[in-house]
Formats: sequence, C-alpha cells, structure tokens
Amino acid sequence: MQVTLKAARMNVNLTQMEAAKQIGVTVDTIGNWERAKSFPNALQIRKIEKVYHVKYDDLIFLP
Repeated sequence: MQVTLKAARMNVNLTQMEAAKQIGVTVDTIGNWERAKSFPNALQIRKIEKVYHVKYDDLIFLP
C-alpha cells in the first residue's frame, strides 16, 4: 500500500519533531520533505524506512 511521507509518519504516531530527532534532521527538513520542497538522500531514506516501518517503494513523495 502506498502512502505519503506525512501519512507514514502519522501511522506510527510521531510528531514532526519526534521524527526529526529519530531520523537525525531538523523539523524544517521533515516539513520540506512532506511538502515535496526537498527530498531525502539515500541514507535518510534508510532511516525513514526504519523509523516509519515502511519500504521506500511504498512511499509517495507528494504533498
């Protein structure tokens, strides 16, 4: 099942701040990713997969 980055974060009950801490980025970075203003690099994607419990192929990088 494909989900947006924001939906994936919300599915694991994380705030943007909590997600940012676990992934190792700023809150602004999480917001920019969720609004498709910027995109995570390969290492950040690996962390997103682990923190959000979702595979990269299931993520939709659209607002």
